[in-house]
Formats: sequence, C-alpha cells, structure tokens
Amino acid sequence: MTNERRVLVHPDKAALAASVAARFLTKTVDILDDVDTANVVLTGGTMGIAVLDAVNGSAARDSVDWGRVHFWWGDERWVPRDDPERNERQARHALLDHIKVPAANIHAFAASDDDVDLDGAAAAYADELAKHAGGGAAHPRFDITFLGVGPDGHIASLFPDAAGIRETQASVVAVRNSPKPPPERLSLTRPVLNASERIWLVLAGADKASALGLALAGAAYTEVPVAGAKGRKRTVFFVDQDAAGEVPENLIAPSY
Repeated sequence: MTNERRVLVHPDKAALAASVAARFLTKTVDILDDVDTANVVLTGGTMGIAVLDAVNGSAARDSVDWGRVHFWWGDERWVPRDDPERNERQARHALLDHIKVPAANIHAFAASDDDVDLDGAAAAYADELAKHAGGGAAHPRFDITFLGVGPDGHIASLFPDAAGIRETQASVVAVRNSPKPPPERLSLTRPVLNASERIWLVLAGADKASALGLALAGAAYTEVPVAGAKGRKRTVFFVDQDAAGEVPENLIAPSY
C-alpha cells in the first residue's frame, strides 16, 4: 500500500467535473474486474453533484455494471426526504435515477420525516454498514470515497474543533449545532472514511485554497479536518486552478 497523496489541477469547474467523472467510470470498471461488488461513498455539494451529472452525461456511463455497485453517503443533512438540500435526493436526480442500480444497493441515511430521531438514525446507519461488512467488521470495504471540502476545511459533516472529528469508536455520528446549516446532520467518522481504499477529494474555488494549503502543509486534522483524510491506498485532491492557489508546485501531479 502506497498511501499516496497527490493533487491534480484542472483549468475550471467544468473540466474538473468531466475529468473526475471519466476517471470514476474507468476505475469502477477496473475494480469490478477484480471484485464481485464495489462500494462507493458519495458526497453532496456543488462539485460532488456536478461529478454525478457528468457521469450521467458520459457516453461511457453504461460501461459499468451498476448492478454490482453499492452506493453509500459520507454524510447527510437532517431534513425531510424530499427536501432539495438532501444529498440523497440530489444524487438520485443527477445519476442514480438514470442507471440500472437495484434499490437495495442504494444505502441512504434516514430522513427527518421518517419514524426515527437523529440518534436512532445514526444507529440505524451503523447497523446497515455492519450488515454489509464481512468478517465481523463494522463497515464494508469502500473502494472509492468522494469527499467535498468546505472553506473551513470540513469533510463530510466533520467540522473543525467539534466532537465529530475526534470520534474514534463509532462508525456514524449524530451532528448537532453544525456551523453550516442545517444544524443537524449525520456523518461517517474519520476512521471509517480513512478505511476506504481510495479517497477522492473534489474541490473548486478560491475560497478552498487556504484549507487545501493548510491540509497539505500538515495542519492538525482537529483544526482542519481535510488534513486527516487519507485513503488506505491513495488520496487524490482533484481541484480547479482557483483552489490550487496555495499548493506547492512539487505536490502537483501531471494530469491524467
């Protein structure tokens, strides 16, 4: 395992989304050549959904056997199921409703209008993760985990100096008093995210440059959570030119 980290810079948001989508399709085909099923963790946010839109619009979309792919989420906003801010709803609209993926392969968090409270929803998702894990593990093997990054450096719904980023035992946390609305959320924890084979962080905009620069400079993950995102095999930062403003030249990899 190389535990490699690298930064791939793209000229703009459109090129960024298209490049990540193409890479995702190619890598998923490769993964399915080696294993029976693939597990992918999705994210929300502007770029996360832009990537799914680009996957849906790709001529290579149906080269993937989607029936062998399971979709999970790194976090979710505690809002009603039909709320346009819900990550699941956005992902379905962008991609999942357009591909041949069985309903049983889509593992969404509970919603605020379901018959469960926030803590119960966290426990239910932890149970779902364990149900699909092998060998008594707490969660399945994640092949690709997508993460967005906030201007404050947060990933999933793990925020700077908050309890969630420090959690090491639970696989899922209930988040309250989020500094970014809505205040209540659900999130995978850092150890679970970092158990992924590959973490792909997709970020764009000059407002992300400082967080990215701090992460690559070795900031404490409790203060800049993205600094603590490290896949077991590889960690790739897919960024646009604006977000790369504070990245040292020696960390920028040649484009694919």
